[in-house]
Amino acid sequence: MISSPIAASEPRTTRSTNRVRTPRVLRRVGVAALAVTLLAGAAAPATAAARPDRPELQAAIQSIVDQGFAGTQMRVRDQRGEWVGSAGVSKLGEPAKPATYGRFRVGSATKAFTATVALQLVAAGQVGLDTPAADYLPGYGLDRRITVRMLLQHTSGLFNFTGEFYPDRFEPGIPVTGEEWVDNRFHVYPPAELARFALAKPTRFEPGTGWSYANTNYVLIRLLIEKVTGHSYVDEVKRRILWPLKLWGTEAPELWSTEILGPHAHGYYRYEDASGQKQTVDVSRQNPSWLSNGGDMISTTQDLSTFLAALLGGKLLPAPLLAQMLTPYPTSGYGFGLTMMAMGPSCGGTLVAISGFINGYGQLTYSTLDGRKTLSASVTTGDKDVDLIPEGAKAVQKLLKAEFCTG
Repeated sequence: MISSPIAASEPRTTRSTNRVRTPRVLRRVGVAALAVTLLAGAAAPATAAARPDRPELQAAIQSIVDQGFAGTQMRVRDQRGEWVGSAGVSKLGEPAKPATYGRFRVGSATKAFTATVALQLVAAGQVGLDTPAADYLPGYGLDRRITVRMLLQHTSGLFNFTGEFYPDRFEPGIPVTGEEWVDNRFHVYPPAELARFALAKPTRFEPGTGWSYANTNYVLIRLLIEKVTGHSYVDEVKRRILWPLKLWGTEAPELWSTEILGPHAHGYYRYEDASGQKQTVDVSRQNPSWLSNGGDMISTTQDLSTFLAALLGGKLLPAPLLAQMLTPYPTSGYGFGLTMMAMGPSCGGTLVAISGFINGYGQLTYSTLDGRKTLSASVTTGDKDVDLIPEGAKAVQKLLKAEFCTG
């Protein structure tokens, strides 16, 4: 029996309060039922065509499109080699499929990169996991009971700046859904502004007494990295991860960035306007600073597979710290920036997942614990009201079953 592929790492706060359905869908289905050049006009890298001996994989991604997504691409690396495929369209109204080497917004998978940089600072003795975060971030008024570990694992209790769902109410944060987000999608949110906005709100629980996903935690980790190193977060991610692993298709965007450079599928956002009419807008261009390093990166299936395999293979962190990163909080399945999924002995045992969404785009990347088998897929939303529960979850299960399960 396959456990649910719903990613615990996805924020509850992406649900809409005005019938905007796509963000809720992407969260619930693990964010998608689920080397590219950065220079426009440069030659595309050679890629393998979908192999006829993996029809189950092509059928799995086609089933995702059949549920209402605009397009999808997927890359699998296993003992049979590398397989790539795509389905649907790259742009509404045009017949071309998504490029299997195309770039996309990765959403909360960004947190795995952030956590890795933070743990490298721990390995270097510059940061203590159980040290109060306030020691590194004076001036923010942080509760001294909140440690670096609590920020990485979402046990700080801090308010999520994208909004909080309580049993009896929703407490809004910055605009993340509906017409208000559409009208403000190019607004620039400095990380310190997001942190201070959240810290002015009541906490959800006492530090260390529970688990609740909050993008605020990772914005604070970003500010901590910059304070400790004296360099920008973007520069540290490049220097420590992107350049050593030659992830040329991956970008940690600057604060003002709005474009996806190079080949990419278009992502669309569907919402209800003030008059009650449904609208669909192309949101390929947006300023992702509204999620900051909680979800702003751009990457490819090739790079995400390479990153996760390198991380699990011990190329980025010492073994003791990697083990802590992979140790989930008991009630969440969430480690530091990633999710652990118990799939059972016939489905690869335990899988490691980095998944995420940002309006218009969703992705999931899975790997076995040894990093030898990876699956990375991206989807884009289009002009359909896709509410795929439980249909979307079934589509993801079909994809996982096709690759990771035997018998």
